[in-house]
Amino acid sequence: MKIIVIGGTGLIGSKVVTNLRSSGFEAVAASRTSGVDTLTGRGLADVLAKASVVIDLSNPPTFDGAAALEFFETSTRNLLNAEAVAGVRHHVALSVVGTERLSESGYMHAKFAQEKLIKDNSIPYSIVHATQFFETIQKLAGLATDGDKVRVPPVLVQPIAGDDVASMLCNVGVGVPLNSTIELAGPEQFRADELARRRLMARHDPRAPGRDTLRRLARSFPRESVRGSATTGSGRREPRSRGRGAPVMS
Repeated sequence: MKIIVIGGTGLIGSKVVTNLRSSGFEAVAASRTSGVDTLTGRGLADVLAKASVVIDLSNPPTFDGAAALEFFETSTRNLLNAEAVAGVRHHVALSVVGTERLSESGYMHAKFAQEKLIKDNSIPYSIVHATQFFETIQKLAGLATDGDKVRVPPVLVQPIAGDDVASMLCNVGVGVPLNSTIELAGPEQFRADELARRRLMARHDPRAPGRDTLRRLARSFPRESVRGSATTGSGRREPRSRGRGAPVMS
């Protein structure tokens, strides 16, 4: 089985490619560096030849709402059209928990638009919603730096290890298309500001994160909103060793 991983050189993509290859599958890491550009369509026809599954892990270079929307709509249309020509039988996409609830965020609105394109297409699909990755928690501090202070929203997050997300994507990719969405989250919920504080203290960073207002939060944090939270919608959790995530059908 030939599986194309769009964004296959990134944090999650590289793990997915490694896992698939170790399981005996023909996994191809497709990215701009390998000559594949979903935004322009360059290289798609060649890389999708004889492919059975596509796992889309692509992301825009910026989280700006308008730019993200243009990226996801254009790249997803290009990818789905190329898949139809190539005869791809399963489209898998990684998205974010809360796309349907946190619509005030431009990035989340863009991800919601991407999901709609996938669902409205004739190609069988599976969508995996994941919460914040443990490996990218440090970005919360980077995105919210205000001088010598770190301003982090007091919202609930349910971070998950990237290895667990990659493992689930592999399982979903080689399985029968779900034609629905599953949610994946870590076993524990934390408040984002407290989690960032712990991370900064562990790195001996003198900055102290503070709370933020609703209006500033919506502008500064594309993946969260105080009105919602970056946790699974059903609230179901399944604690496991080493921070393993629990899939929740939705």
